[in-house]
Amino acid sequence: MRTWTFCLVRTLALVAMFAAMAQAQTKTPDFSGAWGPYRGGRGADPKLVAPPATPLALKPDYAKPYEARRAAEAEASKRGEPLATGGAQCIPYGVPTMMRIASYPVEILQMPKQITIIGEAFSEVRRVFMDKPQAPVDDVAPGYYGRSAGHWDGDTLVVDTIGIKPSVNGYLGMPHSEKMRVTERFKLLAPDVLHDQITIEDPVVLEKPVTYTLAFRRLPDYEMVEFVCDNNREYVDEKGIVRMRVKGQ
Repeated sequence: MRTWTFCLVRTLALVAMFAAMAQAQTKTPDFSGAWGPYRGGRGADPKLVAPPATPLALKPDYAKPYEARRAAEAEASKRGEPLATGGAQCIPYGVPTMMRIASYPVEILQMPKQITIIGEAFSEVRRVFMDKPQAPVDDVAPGYYGRSAGHWDGDTLVVDTIGIKPSVNGYLGMPHSEKMRVTERFKLLAPDVLHDQITIEDPVVLEKPVTYTLAFRRLPDYEMVEFVCDNNREYVDEKGIVRMRVKGQ
């Protein structure tokens, strides 16, 4: 009897230990706080630097006008007459571009049912609804941020976004259709280094999905700054070139 009782107690203790280990391994990380671009540099751990992006392969009907536009942008920049962008006209960048605007940080507010991501540039806000099914593409009204549904895959936050309207500037200025789907995988590579792996699929525009990664570093004491686009010193002329207003205009 004593032997049987001892074995039962030992078995229950082992079960409890393995359950605790499993819980510790599946505990979701906390991404809350401000995050700025992590660019690596001399002496940086190469494992923490974002890997190279996959090639952007547009279908022929979209590739030619896209390449012509990029060439025109490069030529205009050489002349010191940059062509107009959405930002110059106070138009939001939207998903996924808002995740990296120059050196501006993003802030993550993490709650069990919703994760909110705020970009300091233009004060853009997107919401990730956790553990809710994604809606059909045709049921989502197209917008700048679409509808994002998220879930945890172990220690990785997986976010599926649909419903980005075609007028929203895409990755590297790429065109896209209403069928575009953006899948992100957020993962801590180190306690203070976060990667956002972004995969874009679009059966209308892309020959194959394109994937790129953004690396962030935690900014523990940073306070997000208000950014309101009310600067009307810039305007777009009849040739689509950004100009600066001078006194008297």
